[in-house]
Amino acid sequence: MAELFDQVKKFYRSDSPRAELLRDGISVAKILILFAVVSQIAFGTWTPMRAIESGSMEPHMRVGDIVFIQDMSRTKIVTQEEGAISGYDTFGDFGNVILYRKYGSTDTTPIIHRAMYHVETGEPMWNGGKAAPHAGYITQGDNKETNMHYDQQVGICREPVREEWVIGVARFRLPYAGHVRLVFADVLQKFRELIGKEPQDPYDHP
Repeated sequence: MAELFDQVKKFYRSDSPRAELLRDGISVAKILILFAVVSQIAFGTWTPMRAIESGSMEPHMRVGDIVFIQDMSRTKIVTQEEGAISGYDTFGDFGNVILYRKYGSTDTTPIIHRAMYHVETGEPMWNGGKAAPHAGYITQGDNKETNMHYDQQVGICREPVREEWVIGVARFRLPYAGHVRLVFADVLQKFRELIGKEPQDPYDHP
């Protein structure tokens, strides 16, 4: 066992491309583990980052932005209606921006829109609108050019957003950081190609 350990250590410290790749991979893994631990402590989730994929929240969130989401176990939702009274605002408007799963489904892309107000069962979901089938939040994107009506009016989510459908609350964003994913994807592909190639012996000629 000791001999095997020495061989592994020798390989790890060698100058071969694979050893260098292994060292880089371990370094990245350490950073990711540290980030995950900090994320769990601060946000209540191992994966707090979400990339903005549409312009529905412009100008406060743009396509390519990375948004950090705090888990619902660590926070509560302040609606725009409540924020307008208390003066609480986030991302350029009153109340919280929430990330929710439409109808609670895990098969669709989560939606990140602002919680406008809360309704109880049987209350109209908007002035003159349908009665709410259950209690929940009425939501809407900040970009009023493309989101002139509530999600519940236009069918983005025809029912009020139940508390259990909410993944979390948006806390802050990194502008355009989501575009870095493309660079990482390209680097990852190159790493895979490198792993798949055997190092060539300069003295090995046909």
